[in-house]
Amino acid sequence: MSRDKKVTVGRRDFLRKVGIGTVGAGATLATPLVGPAQADSETNDEKRKARYKESDHVKAFYRVNRYPAKGG
Repeated sequence: MSRDKKVTVGRRDFLRKVGIGTVGAGATLATPLVGPAQADSETNDEKRKARYKESDHVKAFYRVNRYPAKGG
């Protein structure tokens, strides 16, 4: 007669093992992010250009969130 042993893992043991696994995975994932610094590719004119455009979806956002109308 063979009986299967039921292996139980306590909550704290489980959390320790999961924590160790995430630390190891985090170290592996973070490695490619470390590299040489790169300079900006924008020129001074590109850095100073206007980027904000009050398009229809921006106006809808202002209207839905009850921001006061601009200029009027």
